[in-house]
Amino acid sequence: MPTIQYTGRPGVLDLSWGHPHPDALPVDGWAAATGAALRELGWRALTYGHEAGPVELAQWLCERLAVTDARAPVPAEVFVTAGASHALELLSTQLVEPGDVVLVDAPTYHLALRVLADRRAELVGVPPDPETFGETVTRLRRAGRRVALYYLVPTFGNPTGASLAGDRRRALPAVADRLGVTVVEDDTYRELAYDGPAPPSLWALSGGAGVVRIGSFAKSVAPGLRLGWLTGPPALVTALAGRGYVDSGGGVNHTAAVAMAAFGRSGAFARHVASAVERYRAQRDALVAALGAAGVLSPVPAGGWFVWLAAPGASALLPAAEAAGVSFVPGRRFFAGGGPDDHLRLSFSMLGPADLAEAAGRLAPLLRAASPPPS
Repeated sequence: MPTIQYTGRPGVLDLSWGHPHPDALPVDGWAAATGAALRELGWRALTYGHEAGPVELAQWLCERLAVTDARAPVPAEVFVTAGASHALELLSTQLVEPGDVVLVDAPTYHLALRVLADRRAELVGVPPDPETFGETVTRLRRAGRRVALYYLVPTFGNPTGASLAGDRRRALPAVADRLGVTVVEDDTYRELAYDGPAPPSLWALSGGAGVVRIGSFAKSVAPGLRLGWLTGPPALVTALAGRGYVDSGGGVNHTAAVAMAAFGRSGAFARHVASAVERYRAQRDALVAALGAAGVLSPVPAGGWFVWLAAPGASALLPAAEAAGVSFVPGRRFFAGGGPDDHLRLSFSMLGPADLAEAAGRLAPLLRAASPPPS
């Protein structure tokens, strides 16, 4: 049985996995934070935790979001989770009944589709255009369907790396609130902003009305912590804290949560994120520059970990790419029920600049052949 999820394949530069660069993981800093939490809290760091999460982490998180977002929550609006996927699982269990319709962005994070599908809901792809969203909800309700929620990644999104434009960012939560549909905003990549601050969250712009925001330390610190959070109405936080398994087990991942509070309060989190942003910006630039030098036009994402490239017949291109020693994720996997096979996702997070440049050199001839220039 392996120790970690990803195992590399000899000779393949893998751009399919959204995993951190090994050198970006703060091994020594986390050891120090864990020791500090144990010294400060003693046995309280190792016992059952408060159901919604320890106050130490909630308070520091509110202070951090006051810096990185347009509105800071209060501790009563925070629920600590075992990562973003766990937050989505919690919310879907709370909000979705079998047979409901769940609306999702198109394209969107492909593994979130699996979490939502576990609720035996019908997933319907809807781009985050307020008018289209409203029309879709109205049409489904006229057909007798219940629309449970709308899931999207509006900031440095997975897979596109793009952010929802300001006008839609303000209008979409208002339309959803008017229609009574909860927006679940996956805000996982907020800290990884390379060309200026991240835009305000939907949660902040809405004043919290009708939006539940998911956050995670998987990308900003380390996924192995299995630690995240959500911000939502205090009534929702209370309802989640009252679920049976939380009542039985106490706060989720309590020891990691108090260590994160120590990591944050010491200033180590801010220093680590600054270093990670510098690293991932350099990796992004290396991949985009190498693609451009090889004749492949690429968007330049302002944050996150991904590049979304036009590539006709991406699924059919994958075997040839792997034979050439590079891998990616075909774009159709990011659509509910499958989508157009005309894009692919590259992750620049796990490899250094030299490997990214080499991977681009291996992939570019295949992309050029798949998209010949117009005659």
